[in-house]
Amino acid sequence: MIALNSSNLAGADYWGGTLVIAFHSGGVYEYYGVPYSIFASLLSAGSHGKFFHAHIRNHYRYRRIH
Repeated sequence: MIALNSSNLAGADYWGGTLVIAFHSGGVYEYYGVPYSIFASLLSAGSHGKFFHAHIRNHYRYRRIH
């Protein structure tokens, strides 16, 4: 898990098209079918939270895993 400097997102990880996002609230979610380029862009975004809301949330199938 790569730590993110965000007020909402604690960290992110990626493997085989699955993006894992951990939130400071304690929730951990898997997002499926995410291109690696989206993960890379999330890591380099000026605001990880804004990028998440604009490009990931409600764009990919997901499930809470913790």
